Amino acid sequence: MINFKIILNVLGYLLIALSLVMLIPTIIDLGIGNNSWKSFITSAIITFGFGFTFLISTRNEENNKILMQDAFLITSLSWLSISIFGAFPFYFSENGLGITNSIFESMSGITTTGSSVIQNVEAMTEGMLIWRGLLQWMGGIGIIIMAISILPVLRVGGMQVFRAESSDTTEKMLPRTTQIASAVTLIYLTLTLICLAAYWLGGMNFFDALVHSMTTIATGGFSTQNNSFASFNSKSLEYVAIIFMVLSSLPILIYLEAFKDGLKRIISDTQIITFLGIIFFSSLLVILYLWFMEIKDIEDAIRSGAFNVISIITGTGYTSDNYNLWGPFPIYLLFFGMFIGGCAGSTTCGIKVFRFQILFQTLKMQIQKLLHPHGVFVPHYNHKKIEEDVTSSVMSFFFIFILSFIVITLLLSTTELDFVTSLSAAATSLANVGPGLGEMIGPENSFYEISNFAKWVLIFSMLLGRLEILTVLVILHPAFWKK
Repeated sequence: MINFKIILNVLGYLLIALSLVMLIPTIIDLGIGNNSWKSFITSAIITFGFGFTFLISTRNEENNKILMQDAFLITSLSWLSISIFGAFPFYFSENGLGITNSIFESMSGITTTGSSVIQNVEAMTEGMLIWRGLLQWMGGIGIIIMAISILPVLRVGGMQVFRAESSDTTEKMLPRTTQIASAVTLIYLTLTLICLAAYWLGGMNFFDALVHSMTTIATGGFSTQNNSFASFNSKSLEYVAIIFMVLSSLPILIYLEAFKDGLKRIISDTQIITFLGIIFFSSLLVILYLWFMEIKDIEDAIRSGAFNVISIITGTGYTSDNYNLWGPFPIYLLFFGMFIGGCAGSTTCGIKVFRFQILFQTLKMQIQKLLHPHGVFVPHYNHKKIEEDVTSSVMSFFFIFILSFIVITLLLSTTELDFVTSLSAAATSLANVGPGLGEMIGPENSFYEISNFAKWVLIFSMLLGRLEILTVLVILHPAFWKK
């Protein structure tokens, strides 16, 4: 039976932590003299009040065991509650965004999607800009911890392939999560500080470097500028962003393993090699197209092509150019690139590279069986045998991902959005990428003009994509609520 008290207990801790983080933009705006500090302190008080109430009413639940049903609910409700309470500063600000836009911006932040309803980002206060960055930075840590310690236990979408012996049961989930959180936070913070220093040395002022370092390492894409990296007009900054977008797309614990075992650990990981191969060849195709079609000279083609391809594939969502003007081939490649994502165990989004690898190995095995009916063929991933339950989970994930994409596209089309906008909005929200295609939601525009119904569809889509779809859908099944 579902233990709602332990669920509220976990949510209580999360909300108290969120209220304390709200004090950071409060202090920044108060120190500068921006009135928006009032919206943050109001939001912090409300959030702390709910969190404290949850803890007081469940103070004897800390040591109780978490069952599988509890874990599913905790995962989904954690992201949903942080999105709702994280929207308060936007709602209470002087130029309040309203309920729908506030939750859209917050959900986009915490899921590291990067889509925005704010038309003039540069007019926002420093506190608000920091808050957007913090939401994505926290979301980045959250998704890594979830992907490494929780989803493998819940056996979501083939993630059990990454299950360690110490996390075979939900009873061991919390101790393991605590250990992982410590390691992840240390590595994550180190990468952020190095990225901050690189942006600062590359020419950004300290504030811009701080915000962009948080959203780069989170592969989130929120910027302090309306036109993202195009506003800086800096080649060196774009190359810095390329490097850190790639580094952030690798499994974060690989850095710890590389520190112990050297670079051989990285080059022996087939998921990493496949991912690097995908972004290299995709970038090369766009670069050659831009050069041969004389859209850009060779240096601009290399920099702009690599930057935008890597940004879209990793789900970061930064833009340095209006790729809508590049022609059909790059646009189609970027559209399909939205679905790929990076490596499992990173902050990236999308389907993830390992699932494509498992799908390819399964397809390869099926072809071999057709050619040699009496042969015995065993698919492998990362030099290990792929278990049958992993294969079926991955196949199920592909099916539900495609089905969700179709349903979301059809729902958006009922709001009179054109075909390209509906299609790309569904893709960019479900894959948590950020910018879309077309004139309305393209790289130089926001999602402000789409209808409220479309925004709520996208809000649900962002949550669905960030939590690997099945984590959310399973709690909607009637059997989930039975004893």
